[in-house]
Amino acid sequence: MPDVERTVTVDKPVGRVWDYMTDFRSTEQWDPPTVRTERTSGDGGVGTTYHNVSSFLGSEQRVTYEVVEHTPPTATTPGRFVLHGDAGSIKLVDTITFTAEAADRTSVTYHAEFVPDGTAAKLAAPVMPVALKVLGDKVAAKLEEELNKLP
Repeated sequence: MPDVERTVTVDKPVGRVWDYMTDFRSTEQWDPPTVRTERTSGDGGVGTTYHNVSSFLGSEQRVTYEVVEHTPPTATTPGRFVLHGDAGSIKLVDTITFTAEAADRTSVTYHAEFVPDGTAAKLAAPVMPVALKVLGDKVAAKLEEELNKLP
């Protein structure tokens, strides 16, 4: 199963970073492939759904995400925000972990798993690792840039 993981650390309080990223509509700012993300139900917690449109591997993908874990961070315990995505031919699991490194310093680890489902997706699977490395690098750079803009 192809996956990508990146960690960025910024000089921002963990609560501010958590609030920004767990409103998954913020992907329009920090996730370069995202064209748009809208919340379709819920308040942001477990059970909330989002409709995401992204451009990946030369085609537009429509993904329905559902929040399956929403555990805010504390001073001693990392926060976890987990979404399951369904793009038809690909299932996704996005896990974002938020760790307070200090009062005003936060590490964010974004782990995305891609599970091909169907013949076409399985045929594309061999090229995904290379594409995901490039994508992961772009997402990490943009995420760090946007997090550093937070007040």
